[in-house]
Amino acid sequence: MTTMTEASVREFKMPDVGEGLTEAEILKWYVQPGDTVTDGQVVCEVETAKAAVELPIPYDGVVRELRFPEGTTVDVGTAIIAVDVAGGGAAPAEASVEAPAPETAVEKKPEGRTPVLVGYGVATSSTKRRPRKGPEVPVQQASAEKIQAVQAVQTELNGHGPAAAVESRPLAKPPVRKLAKDLGVDLATVTPSGPDGIITREDVHAAVTPVPEPVVEAPEPVRAAAPVPAPVASYDATRETRIPVKGVRKATAAAMIGSAFTAPHVTEFVTVDVTRTLKLVEELKQDKDLAGLRVNPLLLIAKALLVAIRRNPDINASWDEPNQEIVLKHYVNLGIAAATPRGLIVPNIKDAHAKTLPQLAESLGELVATAREGRTSPAAMQGGTVTITNVGVFGVDTGTPILPPGEAAILAVGSIKLQPWVHKGKVKPRQVTTLALSFDHRLVDGELGSKVLADVAAILEQPKKLITWG
Repeated sequence: MTTMTEASVREFKMPDVGEGLTEAEILKWYVQPGDTVTDGQVVCEVETAKAAVELPIPYDGVVRELRFPEGTTVDVGTAIIAVDVAGGGAAPAEASVEAPAPETAVEKKPEGRTPVLVGYGVATSSTKRRPRKGPEVPVQQASAEKIQAVQAVQTELNGHGPAAAVESRPLAKPPVRKLAKDLGVDLATVTPSGPDGIITREDVHAAVTPVPEPVVEAPEPVRAAAPVPAPVASYDATRETRIPVKGVRKATAAAMIGSAFTAPHVTEFVTVDVTRTLKLVEELKQDKDLAGLRVNPLLLIAKALLVAIRRNPDINASWDEPNQEIVLKHYVNLGIAAATPRGLIVPNIKDAHAKTLPQLAESLGELVATAREGRTSPAAMQGGTVTITNVGVFGVDTGTPILPPGEAAILAVGSIKLQPWVHKGKVKPRQVTTLALSFDHRLVDGELGSKVLADVAAILEQPKKLITWG
């Protein structure tokens, strides 16, 4: 790997595009060495444990090097691309850390540009320092004179009587001092590497990184020769295919294991005649207020669940293990499980409880379309309170869904089929489905879970209850 030492080269590091993520896989590069890039231009797409995200570059310049090929998983904070900013616009202030500028210099930035970097926030307007009056003294010369003055005082004190401790203030620019303060680093303990003993950002980061202690290898005791193990059969690629588990699939597997072996699951079932609900769906498709929106049975099932939660709010909760408390949520972030090529994800509709039916239809359509395109943001998959999983689209009657971590209930919707059903005392063909509600038995008992499931079923059997109950 080539080391970039020129002052004009800036390295863009892998940001944390979610909350607490530690790594991301580079899916695709949109630029190549030699390409000209501008501030805010998307240079690559990465996949985290939560979603696929496009990364913009915060510099103007020319691409010098792509540090990793596509398909590589890179730790957050690792440089992934180097850009030569010479002649291509000035780099952001936080990117230049080595050479101190004269105090009289006025930093100039292009007007009207606020670079945005995923995970780093939005750059605020730049400030300018008014030039000082009087003779200008270069910073490097002033720094050298200061060091010589301190050394002279120390020499004089050491030569007359007992040694006296004279502490000089470590030399560092204000941004570096702030960085040290944020990281809890005492600048007096940092070894400077900048000109004239100036402490740089790299020096502060190096002080934070623990230095591994040398490992002293103990001589191995003499052991009897161990039997040679039998050779392991080699992998036959023509008979097996191995798929690395990473990204969304890896995160989903870990979450499901944690949920299955932490929350005591209980699942209840009910079979429902949804003939009237399907008729209402057809009527709503002709409603001008819903024109252009996706109207289907899932929309009314979601609305029915929201009404059931309003009538039984204690089910919209989570379990706080450290504090041994039940946390009741006064809002509903409705999760919708979605199968994507990268694995199962559960984005949620924020504040679904406050949405009208047209608003809910619009949010549901956007959620599904974004998930299918693989553009769901990490924020859209955080903070869910209750979830719906529609296994009926695969022709499955029902299932026993596992709770998403941090949620108390999940509703599984089975396929809707024409079946013989006793209606008004006679056996007639009716549209029937089976619902399954899984809940955390630590905070939802059988009575509460049954009431919620019964309310959802009653609304789907008699959709007019949406008016009287909702």
